[in-house]
Amino acid sequence: MSNTDPQMPTAEPAASPADNPVLSPEEIADLKSRAAKADENWDRLLRTTADFDNFKKRAAREKSEAVQYANHSLIQKLLPILDNFEMALAAAQNAPAGQLASFQSGVVMIQQQLKAALTETGLEEIDATGKPFDPNIHEAVSQQESSETPEDHVLQQLRKGYKLKDRLLRPATVVVAKKPAAPAA
Repeated sequence: MSNTDPQMPTAEPAASPADNPVLSPEEIADLKSRAAKADENWDRLLRTTADFDNFKKRAAREKSEAVQYANHSLIQKLLPILDNFEMALAAAQNAPAGQLASFQSGVVMIQQQLKAALTETGLEEIDATGKPFDPNIHEAVSQQESSETPEDHVLQQLRKGYKLKDRLLRPATVVVAKKPAAPAA
């Protein structure tokens, strides 16, 4: 059958809200209020998004500056020590040969000043001599037979190791003790 059959009644399409736009004044006011609230929320979202983007840029810039100038206070503490080394070297060039002991004590004082400044920033020396070998903080460069030092203990420290707070900066370079070889029969 076709839709054009004269004996069949034709169905009218269902009415849609757009065909019958009868809204009460309260509904119109409510829609306007909701539209205004939606616009206000959209503007707030845009402002918040822009503020957040600005915050991320500012935080990245501040982090970059913090990394760039992280050593600022350490360098300020080391500058007077550098000045003292320069004065000591100038004094050594002009000093008579008999004042070597005075020059040595001056250099020792400068070394102590440098150690104190570095310790104040969290630097720790790793003292390895006589202690059990620990591959986490020691770097073994050789083994040497020893009857006085227990096996797998540090016999000699060749270069000091350092930690900055709890992080290893440089392992201590060490010689590790081993048992003496048994005499051949």
